[in-house]
Amino acid sequence: MATYSKPQLSILNGIVMGGGAGASIHGRFRVATENSVFAMPETALGLFPDVGASYFLSRLPGFYGEYVGLTGARLDGAEMLECGLATHFVPAAKLSSLEEALVEVNTSDPVVISAIIDKFSHRPLLKEKSSFHRLDIIDRCFARRTVENILSALEREALSSNDGWLSAALQSLKNASPMSLKISLRSDNLRCLSSKVSKLKR
Repeated sequence: MATYSKPQLSILNGIVMGGGAGASIHGRFRVATENSVFAMPETALGLFPDVGASYFLSRLPGFYGEYVGLTGARLDGAEMLECGLATHFVPAAKLSSLEEALVEVNTSDPVVISAIIDKFSHRPLLKEKSSFHRLDIIDRCFARRTVENILSALEREALSSNDGWLSAALQSLKNASPMSLKISLRSDNLRCLSSKVSKLKR
């Protein structure tokens, strides 16, 4: 899907999890809406993020992908756009018009397709409680090379903060399968991980 010459456009107007993520995130155009809910909840099920998730999660800003993959955190459409999982954000009410406009041009030219989507899209505001506002904390904690060290880092952060987000992240990790967490962290793209670590050390 990622290398297919004909552009793939996915409209993510609902739940985007597991196989649904694998069938859409690798495409060229990914349109999120206010109804989008993305997650890779495998670690809570004794599994690990597959369908190419170790590739696209490892390429999110900082260590946001490690956070999303290990905790199974749910992201809304605005967060998907902000971190790069979505390429556009279009309100659900405009989807029918977008589809009609795409059908009318009847082209596979990615430049034309992108221009059409741009006419209907806008950049939504992140919610105040969005995890993306906590990217500094996420980078400090999820840059660790072991699950145990990630947990310890989050616990230290929680001691000096009453942020409910930290408690939720810790609880998600503690409720997940320990083996699944270790496999998921290990399966992250090591080349990208090494690059991220070196950037943090600078």
